[in-house]
Amino acid sequence: MAKKEAAELSFEQAMEQLDTIVEKLENGDVPLETAIDLFQEGMRLSKLCSGKLEQVEQKIETLIETEQGFQKKTFAPPSEDKGE
Repeated sequence: MAKKEAAELSFEQAMEQLDTIVEKLENGDVPLETAIDLFQEGMRLSKLCSGKLEQVEQKIETLIETEQGFQKKTFAPPSEDKGE
């Protein structure tokens, strides 16, 4: 799959292709060279999905209740929030 084609995939499409690759690799019926190619494609898809998730996380805002009402707070993963 060309890089341009992979970038045009939606998160769901990439996950579906990744699931298919995982099934093939877990099945163990593929020759070693094919398994390596599938693994590499899976890694590209995994990176694509991770990037798409990061983009979404940057857009998410959470509402927190304060004495003044609700405020918008930019999404922060647990490791960045409250020093955890």
